[in-house]
Amino acid sequence: MSVTLRDRTLPMPVLLAPLAGITDLPFRDLVSRFGAGLVVSEMIASQEMVQGKWAVREKAELGLGAAGTSVQLAGRDPYWMGEAARMVAANGAAVIDINMGCPAKKVVGGYSGSALMRDPDHALRLIEAVVAASPVPVTLKTRLGWDDRLLNAPQIARRAEEAGIAMIVIHGRTRCQFYRGHADWAAIRAVKEAVSVPVITNGDITDSGSAREALRLSGADGVMIGRGAQGRPWQLARIGAALGYCAPPETPEGNTLVDMISEHYEAMLRFYGAGLGVRVARKHLGWYMDDAGTPAELRRAVLTEGDPARVLGQLASAIGTERQAA
Repeated sequence: MSVTLRDRTLPMPVLLAPLAGITDLPFRDLVSRFGAGLVVSEMIASQEMVQGKWAVREKAELGLGAAGTSVQLAGRDPYWMGEAARMVAANGAAVIDINMGCPAKKVVGGYSGSALMRDPDHALRLIEAVVAASPVPVTLKTRLGWDDRLLNAPQIARRAEEAGIAMIVIHGRTRCQFYRGHADWAAIRAVKEAVSVPVITNGDITDSGSAREALRLSGADGVMIGRGAQGRPWQLARIGAALGYCAPPETPEGNTLVDMISEHYEAMLRFYGAGLGVRVARKHLGWYMDDAGTPAELRRAVLTEGDPARVLGQLASAIGTERQAA
């Protein structure tokens, strides 16, 4: 099974989801190093991007992984969406993704994200503006609908394809569900049957077993992994290997794992600066330690330490290599 976006075929149909505050450049680079079909940036506010707000442009940084990176744009105005699309494509983005699925109140309150599902005509104007402005493939990420009474993803997907969208990603929940309950992978099949472009299933896919079941129920062409990659940047490649798309990755263990986490930590310090980087890195360190079973007291010590050198000095013990050696 392969996924082709216009003239671009993805290395494998296992993609990294856009996660606010998580899929920054250091994390995307790390996931790409293990292997991924495509990695997607954090959601970028289109107007703020064009107007030059530093914190927003920082989210769209591409680094050396531009060839495998999609930049996700959000907004409610066709002009700003089109201008932002031109900008990120000129900066080297391989793909542009339109956010029509974010359920957050501050996004929906601004008539962006999943709020667009309540006004498909306006959503199509945004899609048309981005497609017209972009020299690279444009994709759409959305949900099943606004709520159980408005499950209009198949209709929106059909119109989006007609407007030039190259791939559609469906999170198997409505906006009003947020992240409650379980993603309804079977409901995504109606979207797959409505369009001829690739459809990717998303939501609650964390390992090879859930990936296989999501593909079986949805009939989709691939999977998108979000929270399953937190603390396990190799997870996309591991799932891809289990599904037969790539060779198994070399999953780091022991000192190799400590070295990888240390490199990730230092990359975040360089990217954000030491002051902010220490704080941003804490969630990633927490996920690594959750996966390693770090004792609560030691976990707390690492996450409250403000000196980067001391954090790095504690990692071997926190991740377990020193405890195992003892």
